[in-house]
Amino acid sequence: MARKDVYSLCGMCTVRCPIMVEVEDGAVRFIQGNPKDAGMRGALCPRGAAGYALTQDSERPQYPMIREGARGEGKWRRVAWDEAFAHVAEKLKAIMTEHGPQSVLWSDRGGPFVDLHQAFMRGIGSPNYCNHDASCARNVQHAALSVSGSGRKDFIYDYKNAKHIVLQTRNIFEAINVKEVNGVLDSLDNGGVLSVIDVRATVSASKAQNFFMIRPGTDYAFNLAVLNELIATKQYNAAYVDRHVNNFDALKKFVEPYTPEWAEGETGVAASALRKFVKQLVQAAPAVIWHPGWMVARYSDSFYVSRTAYLINALLGSIGAKGGLAVTNTPKDVGRKGLKKFVDLFEKPAIPRADGAGSVLKHIDAGPGLVHKAYEAMVSGQPYPVKAYIIHRHDPLMAMPDPDAIRQAWDTLDLIVATTFTWSDSAWYADVILPMSPYLERDSIIAGGSGLKPTIFYRARAIEPRYDTKADWEIICGLAKALGVEKLAFDSLEALHEYQLQDTGVTRADFEKSGQVALCDKPVYKDMAEFKFKTPSGKLEIINEKWEGMGLPSLKPYESPARPEGEDAFRIAFGRCALHTQGHTVNNSLLSQKMSENTLWLNTARAKALGVNDGDTVRIQGGNGKKVEGTIKAYVTDFIHPEAAFMIHGFGHKLPPESRAFNKGVADQEFMIGGLKKEDAAGGGLSLQEHFVKVSKM
Repeated sequence: MARKDVYSLCGMCTVRCPIMVEVEDGAVRFIQGNPKDAGMRGALCPRGAAGYALTQDSERPQYPMIREGARGEGKWRRVAWDEAFAHVAEKLKAIMTEHGPQSVLWSDRGGPFVDLHQAFMRGIGSPNYCNHDASCARNVQHAALSVSGSGRKDFIYDYKNAKHIVLQTRNIFEAINVKEVNGVLDSLDNGGVLSVIDVRATVSASKAQNFFMIRPGTDYAFNLAVLNELIATKQYNAAYVDRHVNNFDALKKFVEPYTPEWAEGETGVAASALRKFVKQLVQAAPAVIWHPGWMVARYSDSFYVSRTAYLINALLGSIGAKGGLAVTNTPKDVGRKGLKKFVDLFEKPAIPRADGAGSVLKHIDAGPGLVHKAYEAMVSGQPYPVKAYIIHRHDPLMAMPDPDAIRQAWDTLDLIVATTFTWSDSAWYADVILPMSPYLERDSIIAGGSGLKPTIFYRARAIEPRYDTKADWEIICGLAKALGVEKLAFDSLEALHEYQLQDTGVTRADFEKSGQVALCDKPVYKDMAEFKFKTPSGKLEIINEKWEGMGLPSLKPYESPARPEGEDAFRIAFGRCALHTQGHTVNNSLLSQKMSENTLWLNTARAKALGVNDGDTVRIQGGNGKKVEGTIKAYVTDFIHPEAAFMIHGFGHKLPPESRAFNKGVADQEFMIGGLKKEDAAGGGLSLQEHFVKVSKM
């Protein structure tokens, strides 16, 4: 029997863990974490282990399709790839001729391969590349920029060497990055402390020495009190602050009213517990990681939650420290040259973005922009019409609030194209389906991984496509060729790789041993003694003039969050579990067996008052004035705050092709009527947990 090991990347979530796939006679026999990657140690999460079921799924798109009926009706005509490319190119050319190339919008879920996506958009002359981050990490990205002048990925969480890790809006043992999980476990094995701040007891909380179950929406109050305690008791790192922090006196004055006693009234966390916690942080400093958040599209002040997390790290001397938020190295930092970028093939479009990022919204990172603001441009036609939308491996109708409002915006479009490897609500509403091969069946461009030890890697195809599907590079280059964008019309993976590697000193053969190439021998930590941050002062900024110039305070006075009104009212909370990645794994034949529907977490006392017992079916109603309701089983527990009703995100599918997910559970985003207008203006993130529902027993 023909057997081989293929080093590749998982594709079951956006982390993209390195994997090794055992293939025998053209079929996958086993998938594990790449055993040659020291951070993986052969481990993989349940989703990664279920990847083979994705390739075997007959309920995924199997060939290119063009819509025949009304949008969302599910009537399709099968076409060949050449016809699909020609059809999309013809439509795009007509739209761009009438409205200009800027009338085309792209969105995806981000990740290491977006250089090719961004190059495609530049190649056609549009500035409107977006990703999903408005519903994920925009707030923490802008918090990082506002403090340090660098983005969130310019800092590495050095978990392995940390002595105290604080997880706030980061559920590391359920929203799994395997390397990070292993790093946290290493820290704990070495005597490190784990603290979790959340509205419910997550799996991460079960591993923690400190768990603070705070009132929903009061994370900012908790953080302000920590800053107050550090400064009032002079427990902060004065030498680090003097060297690396600008305008410290402004912070000192601002936090004076926000004492632990004050915070106790807001958060429910005892002042004595908060003070003890601060002492633990100081004892561990500077090897402390206060995580600034992963999915931080939560509250109207989530930008400030993330920003104060960075400020706490700064006061502890953790930014740049070993065991803290170490500064990322680029290939240049270790004496190497990085990959040649495809975007460099084209001039950056001079026209401003449709969403206003970087122009009207001067404080917003113009790289991925704010996709919900681009939807506003679809409706208003301002600053110009947006008439075509390419949705790449992204499901905004599942990932973002108020899907009916999104559909209404999309109804103004002349063309919607979906590239996808599973059915999704967004793909179902498209005009053209360009089916992408699942990750085990596709290869990729090379990507760079900056870090303490920069690495480059790529996804290798493990098995041949089962259906008439293509890799993402084949789809993008095929569209480029059909549109006459010759610079991006690469006809082979080898040509793509050779372009990228030309200045690196690395060859394609170098990837054969382990699927990745390290650009230095060991982790490199920056010397912080003379380090300058990318800010006007060269220091971490307490006051950021760009935000201040936009009328957005760097230090925002705290506002107490609204409470649910009525004994049957709750604030919506949602999150992840280890078994599923938002909506795209819910129809997986293996994972659906383990968890086929979500439940509604309710506090024991609150449930008792409603006559609800564990396992009862309850009715959930909401919609901010518009009647939206669903039925879901209750999970009654002490381990959730009484004001919150929590569900795992990604359920409530209603697509006919998805037999395993059909009508299972409830979709939280459907209760967020008007949610596209609820945002944290300072950070750009949507405020997805500023919605309320009513719960009653069936």
